[in-house]
Amino acid sequence: MGNLMLYSGIVTKIRAMQAKLLGDKEYEELAGLGTVPEAVEYLKGCSAYSEYVGEMDISLYHRGNVEKVMYQSLFDDYSRIFRFSGIKQKEFLKQYWKRYEVDLINYCLRIVFNHYEVPFDLEYKKRFFDRYSQISIDRLITSGNINELVDNLRDTEYYGALSRIRESEKGTLVDYDLALDLYYFSTMWKKEKKLLKGDEKELFLKDYGTKIDLLNLQWIYRAKKYYHMLPPDIYALTIPYHYRIRVDEFKELVETPTAEEFERRMAVSYYSKRYKLEDGRSIERKYKDVLKHLYLMDRRKNPYSIATINTYLFLKEEEIDKLTTILECIRYGLPKRETLAYLGGVVK
Repeated sequence: MGNLMLYSGIVTKIRAMQAKLLGDKEYEELAGLGTVPEAVEYLKGCSAYSEYVGEMDISLYHRGNVEKVMYQSLFDDYSRIFRFSGIKQKEFLKQYWKRYEVDLINYCLRIVFNHYEVPFDLEYKKRFFDRYSQISIDRLITSGNINELVDNLRDTEYYGALSRIRESEKGTLVDYDLALDLYYFSTMWKKEKKLLKGDEKELFLKDYGTKIDLLNLQWIYRAKKYYHMLPPDIYALTIPYHYRIRVDEFKELVETPTAEEFERRMAVSYYSKRYKLEDGRSIERKYKDVLKHLYLMDRRKNPYSIATINTYLFLKEEEIDKLTTILECIRYGLPKRETLAYLGGVVK
C-alpha cells in the first residue's frame, strides 16, 4: 500500500505520456517519406512533438534542428515526472540526470578535440541544465581547448576523473570518454545501492547490473572487430563490475583472439541463452532489445515503483534514437526497407 500511495500520481501521469509514444505504424510511415521537411510535417501531427515542431520556421527544417526539438520534448517529460515526484523519486531522478550531463560533456569534448569551427550549440538545453544540473552551460561554451574545458568543470563532480587524464598529458578523446563512463556507472552503482531499499533496490541492481554487463560485452566486441585491441587494453576499457557474467567467463571473452571467436563464446553465455541473441541483429541492437525486455518486465511486475519512471525514460530515449536514424536515412535517400532494417538493427 505504501508504494501505491507513493507512486499512484506518477504512474497516472506516465501512462498519459506513454500514450503519446510512437508505434511501429508511425515508424513505417515516417520511413516511407521522401524528404526531411515531409518528416517534420508528419511530426507536427504527433502529440508528443507538435507543440515544439509547430514553433519551427520552415527554413529550419533539417535534421539538426529537429533533433533539438525532440530532446526538448524528452527534457520536458523529465520535468513533468520530476514535479510529480516525492523526495525519494526526486533523488533517483537527480542521479538519472547525470547521464544527460555525461552526454553534454562528451559533446563538448568532441568540439574542442576536433577543433570544430561551428560554435557550441547548447542553447536549447540551457533552461533544463540551469534547473537540474551542477554544470554551467554558460561556462562550458567558453572552452577553447581541453584545458579550459576541464577547468570549466572544476566545481562539478566530474572534474576529478577528467583532471587525472589531463595530468597524464597523453589523454585522447577515447581516454576522456572512458573516464566519464567509468565514473558515471561506478557512481550510479554505489549511490543507488545506498539510496534504494527492498524491491526497488533489487530492480536497480538487476537493471544496472545487466546494463553494465551488456555494455562491457559490446565494448569487448567492438574493440576486437574494429580496433584489433589486445586484452590488456580491452580490460582497461571495461567497467569493473560484473552481474551475470562470471569472472572466469569474462576473462575468456576478453582474451578470445578474434571477434568471430568472441561471438561463438557469447552464444553459450547466460545472455544468449536467456534472450536468444543468435540472430542477424547488430550487437548494439541486441543490447537495446535486452534492456527494453527487462524494463518492460520490471514495470509489469512492479508498476508502483521506480521501474515505471526508468522504463518510460528508456522508451522515450529509444524513440528519439529511432527518429534520428529515420531522419538520417531520409537525408541520404535510403529506401524504406533499408531504413526499417536500420531501425531493427539487422546486420546485412
